[in-house]
Amino acid sequence: MERSTIVRVHEGLHARPATRFVKLAKAFESDVELVKDGKAVSAKSSVKLMLLAVKENQEVTVRANGADAIEAIEALIGYLENPKAGLDDEAESQSAANAGQDLVSAAAPVGPNSLRGVAASEGAAIGPAFAHFPPDIAGQGRMLQAEEIASEIDRFRAAVSAVQARMDRALAHDSLSAGDRGIVAALRDIAADDSLTGEAEDLITGGNDAVSAVITAASTIAADFSAVDDHYLNARADDVHAVGRQICLVLLGQDDVSLENIPEGAILIADDIGAWDLARAPLKRIGGVVCGHGGATSHIAIIARSHGIPAVLGLGDQVNALRMAREVAIDGNTGQVIVDPDAATSADFAGRVEAAAKERAGLTVFKTVTPKLADGKVIEVAANIGSLEEIEAAQEAGAMGVGLFRTELLFMRHMHLPSEDMQAETYAALAKAFAPYPVIVRTLDIGGDKPIAGIEFPDEENPFLGWRGIRMCLDRPDIFKRQLRALLRAAVHGYIKVMLPMVSDIGEVRQTRVLVDECAAELDAEGVPYATFDLGVMIETPAAVLIAPALAKEVAFFSIGTNDLTQYIMAADRLNPTVAKLNDVTNPAVMSAIELTAKAGVAAGIMVGMCGEAAGRPDLIATFVKMGLTELSMSPASIQRAKKAIMAMAAEG
Repeated sequence: MERSTIVRVHEGLHARPATRFVKLAKAFESDVELVKDGKAVSAKSSVKLMLLAVKENQEVTVRANGADAIEAIEALIGYLENPKAGLDDEAESQSAANAGQDLVSAAAPVGPNSLRGVAASEGAAIGPAFAHFPPDIAGQGRMLQAEEIASEIDRFRAAVSAVQARMDRALAHDSLSAGDRGIVAALRDIAADDSLTGEAEDLITGGNDAVSAVITAASTIAADFSAVDDHYLNARADDVHAVGRQICLVLLGQDDVSLENIPEGAILIADDIGAWDLARAPLKRIGGVVCGHGGATSHIAIIARSHGIPAVLGLGDQVNALRMAREVAIDGNTGQVIVDPDAATSADFAGRVEAAAKERAGLTVFKTVTPKLADGKVIEVAANIGSLEEIEAAQEAGAMGVGLFRTELLFMRHMHLPSEDMQAETYAALAKAFAPYPVIVRTLDIGGDKPIAGIEFPDEENPFLGWRGIRMCLDRPDIFKRQLRALLRAAVHGYIKVMLPMVSDIGEVRQTRVLVDECAAELDAEGVPYATFDLGVMIETPAAVLIAPALAKEVAFFSIGTNDLTQYIMAADRLNPTVAKLNDVTNPAVMSAIELTAKAGVAAGIMVGMCGEAAGRPDLIATFVKMGLTELSMSPASIQRAKKAIMAMAAEG
């Protein structure tokens, strides 16, 4: 079906308005096209949409085919007829400009021979510099003759197939870790994506040589990712460039500069390094990573963290100061990089590296320990994670399950809402990985501060107190039920628990139970296997604390989110440095809220856990356990230290 309209979007579908339009289109399962002057393009491709050059007051047609075609057309026509669509760009552009300024400030020198970038993977390291600056790739810079185009397209397709085959071989190799395997699989998906290959083929058809076409197509798509106001999607721009480079190298018959010869303990220095290259490198020999590109959410950061390699990324052009360095010291906790450190600095870093190694060695004995109190009560020490790539690090640390799986990252990584099948596969993989331990999955926790494709958020003065978490989910059962169905299906494969965020009223729990029952009935009628799950709430609002005794009668468990609970109790934005001193979990008001929650849970006989950063603090663990908490969830790096603290309690009696 189709419907025509006049575009009222101010200045048409340029840049950000086009990106917003594509996000909206991708929220629907139907195939959607936009037609102008007889030319039709996919409404789910930012590149193709912008190339269509739709201007204000031009006539276009929205064409959709699929189960939700009516809804798709109504939503997209509504967007096109809204003169204010995309007009918040000015504020977003200013925000982006401010973010850019922050990055410049962060990467500015902090002292002689000292740089500062993004702290992406914790730990200190010092070692010989290994500069990895492969030459840039350039196209032939000539236009093809008409008779050359067909063979050039064939050559391009063969190169794409070769890259995919290379990645398939890597995925089949046992030496690749589970986390790295997920990253390589994601890169392979990019190599097979129609947006990249289709755009490149269009450029070749227009007379560009294959290498030039790939460079241009990759740059265009990467720019789309970079323009989105979300750092998880921004990080995918580097992945697109990395895949484009691999295709170009095959076209040129060249091999990339290898990392096979990196010396033991060396600090890898690069302007940009693809996740594909790092995943295949001899990671056990790499002492640290310093990179001009990338951030804390990039695949480079994820690989570094999962292998315990300190990393500082996002230095920008400052990384060129390291090209001729002999030795480099880095601090992955602060983002500091020191070029050719003096003797005193070298000794200091060497001492820190040695001390950290001794601490790690001393803590590894706690990996397989099941911490128990003197009375035999088990205290579960679990991991907070946000993606399947983080599973291996949690398992290596000895996590007794997952106390917080942040599902919003699954939504934020994609330019469209993830399907029920995609979600079910993700949650099932998580459950299988940690069985028989429990996995607590937090339902979608997003708001105006971290919007995702397919959900339009209202402009709010304070999104932290607005339409977010369970409030948004209950208002959008079309999204919420898809997630609940996926969780019911995944529960067949392991011990899944489900946690509701931002609860402030008992009615929110009861409404959710109704939806869960509806989903179970639907799956039953469809003959789809499913299993029930425990339903709990995340205690992070003062309201939840005050009604905890009543809530405890409605749910199977509590999990205290100390990060948000602290900011709400203290009325202090945890992102505002001016009031940072108020964001202290040890403040008597916050500790009282935690104790009230624990008492209510213990009295009702339900599990009380904690999934905020405070759960991993050795100085507070004993206090929390004495309050009645029996589960503590934290970053994998803190797990063994927490187990040690609990065992010390037991030893003291």
